[in-house]
Amino acid sequence: MLADKDIIVAARKLDAAERTRKQIRMLSLEYPGLDMPGAYAIQNAWVDIKVAAGRVIKGHKIGLTSKAMQNALNIDMPDSGVLFDDMFFQDAGDVPTKRFIETRVEAELAFVLKSKLSGPNCTVFDVLNATDYVTPALEILDTRILRVDPETKATRTVFDTISDNAANAGIVLGGRAFKPGDTDMRWVGSIVSRNGKVEETGLAAGVLNNPAMGIAWLADRMHEYGKVLEPGQVVLAGSFIRPIEARKGDTIVADYGPWGTVSCYFA
Repeated sequence: MLADKDIIVAARKLDAAERTRKQIRMLSLEYPGLDMPGAYAIQNAWVDIKVAAGRVIKGHKIGLTSKAMQNALNIDMPDSGVLFDDMFFQDAGDVPTKRFIETRVEAELAFVLKSKLSGPNCTVFDVLNATDYVTPALEILDTRILRVDPETKATRTVFDTISDNAANAGIVLGGRAFKPGDTDMRWVGSIVSRNGKVEETGLAAGVLNNPAMGIAWLADRMHEYGKVLEPGQVVLAGSFIRPIEARKGDTIVADYGPWGTVSCYFA
């Protein structure tokens, strides 16, 4: 476990990197003993910095939900991050590229809660009962940490990603909201295009076979730290496509068929 002073220093580095748009060296290289509890401790310290600066927690995101991504990083569980009030962008609206470093976009389902959800032993049915509605979403990713170290050529680890608030940067909600029991969410799919050309397609079954499984996992993980998911919070269940690079001037459209579309323009 990292010393408290190292956790604070790492969180401040991430906060400065986000504000200045200058990436920092991998924390896994700076702190060779960095593990999952240490990574979440850094993330929590950064969350505290943001809250102290006036940001408001509006929800959570879940990442690394697909088997392919878990196998690539040699882990067997998802990760999570925190959504803040300044991360929400309007459907079909502009996303200011000058605010970010290396933007990417993923297609997901967002769960909006109507009641408290907590562990332990949270089930899919608990998630469905606690959810007000589900809606299509785009998640905007960014990285405050270098993907590849220029000296060692080492690549980021899952501990770097977790420390970096699970690469969280923005969210766009759109499409047609639906009640969680009205459809088999495994078969909700999306065709995602950039500037009119299809880049990725996928089914929500790619998220742990059911996106609600990720929400249950998060409720159980938060229980370990004495926390719960609160009414009104938005929870991104995890992507079912590979990340799409998004540059200045790009328009991203995710077509969810019967559930509408959600889009954004990188201005």
